[in-house]
Amino acid sequence: MMRAVALDIGETLVSDTRYWAAWADWLGVPRHTMSALIGATVSRGGTSDDALRLLRPGLDIEAAKAAREAAGRGEYLDETDLYPDVRPALAALREAGLRVVVAGNQSAKVTGLLHALDLPVDAIATSGEWGVAKPEPGFFARVVEAARAEPAEIVYVGDHPVNDVFPVKAAGLRSAHLRRGPWGHLWADDPQVIATADWRIDGLGELVGIATAAVDA
Repeated sequence: MMRAVALDIGETLVSDTRYWAAWADWLGVPRHTMSALIGATVSRGGTSDDALRLLRPGLDIEAAKAAREAAGRGEYLDETDLYPDVRPALAALREAGLRVVVAGNQSAKVTGLLHALDLPVDAIATSGEWGVAKPEPGFFARVVEAARAEPAEIVYVGDHPVNDVFPVKAAGLRSAHLRRGPWGHLWADDPQVIATADWRIDGLGELVGIATAAVDA
């Protein structure tokens, strides 16, 4: 029986458009250049930090983040950053009796920003708050604690296979790969993703049907 649903944050609940646009503006490069470099770098197995350093070799990313915050141009979220299906899907999951947890690789500040949105969830946490990030096993151990269920009773929903599918299954949880955002689309039909994920979905509304069916089973 499924007892809990845990969801990634970036490109699962919220669009990363604002985040990367803000970085492009801070570094003084066209937003399209930023987006293209992020996509090219991550698709080759690199990280978004690697892409930032292509634009500014030797960039101290943590110092740059601090400088942005000091200038009043740091991380920010509001209702417009949420995907349209987020609130109805989260509410439906809770109404079905599932515990709903939000947990992703984000700064500790994002925890507060998400709480301020008053989402219909039971718990919110980030890697910055926990001190451990995906794909490390310790992150998913914390997810299990937050979900208050056995690993096999939890489905983790996310868009990036390296963070949200493969380590999820290795930790004993169930995985729903979401075709959303660049990584969700890029790897949607990857044979390894198809073989590993328990479900592949195009929106959170589908997750509601999957989860409630599992509860009723």
